[in-house]
Amino acid sequence: MFGRKKSFTSDSFEFLIVGLGNPGSKYEFTRHNAGFMCVDMFALDNSIKINKLKFKSLIAQCTISNKKCLIMKPQTFMNNSGEAVRECADFYKIKPENIIVIFDDVSLDVGNIRIRRKGSAGGHNGIKSIICHLNSDNFPRIKIGVGKKPHPDWDLADWVLKSFSKEELTVLRDVAKDTENIISLMVDGKTEDAMSKYNS
Repeated sequence: MFGRKKSFTSDSFEFLIVGLGNPGSKYEFTRHNAGFMCVDMFALDNSIKINKLKFKSLIAQCTISNKKCLIMKPQTFMNNSGEAVRECADFYKIKPENIIVIFDDVSLDVGNIRIRRKGSAGGHNGIKSIICHLNSDNFPRIKIGVGKKPHPDWDLADWVLKSFSKEELTVLRDVAKDTENIISLMVDGKTEDAMSKYNS
């Protein structure tokens, strides 16, 4: 599934795995950082350190299903995520359909996952930025449920910047394991299988 190599024989990568979030300890366990959290959790499980600063991001290289991959956590803040993704994709000539983006979705309950091959931003500013900078919405994404606003009057920005509860973090740990399996299937060309098994 996941593996490490100290170095690759060439600086070319077939897939870019992007977890979205906001940098800094202030945002570490907030709902908007579900993408960061999932990436961090399966990196920890596979002894991968996402600590090299490049393309306005923290990145790491790994192998997934025998494919050379980059894992990325943009450090641009959510609304400018596309800047980092475009720089990396342009440099390594990674096509949009090989860029897998993991991010929070307020329309899904915590613990639920939804996989899409492509599509609109759906009101998510990080995805909107990526679509804008890639000039394409043809990239697969893994939506991580972070729960709906508890009341219609709540400001959405306030809600996504609210921290998960301890119980929700426990659920998210299982979600991260599922996300690891999903990425392996998608990189292996089995997106339909992943959708059939994991879509809520």
